Amino acid sequence: MSITIEQKKYYRTKEACLKAGISKATFHRWIKQGIIKDNFAKDRRGWRLFSESDIEQIRMEVFKLNP
Repeated sequence: MSITIEQKKYYRTKEACLKAGISKATFHRWIKQGIIKDNFAKDRRGWRLFSESDIEQIRMEVFKLNP
């Protein structure tokens, strides 16, 4: 279920991870390892909000090849 703020659609972490094709555990591990920067929008509770472009950036990370 998306959230609309100022005509922009946002998703919560679980929904964003599903759309990107990763688990929440992988997402949190990538944040800790610095693979993904934690500069996502947050609501007043401090929960991350993801735009479609944020999800696309995560999806691009999924398809990177490891040497």
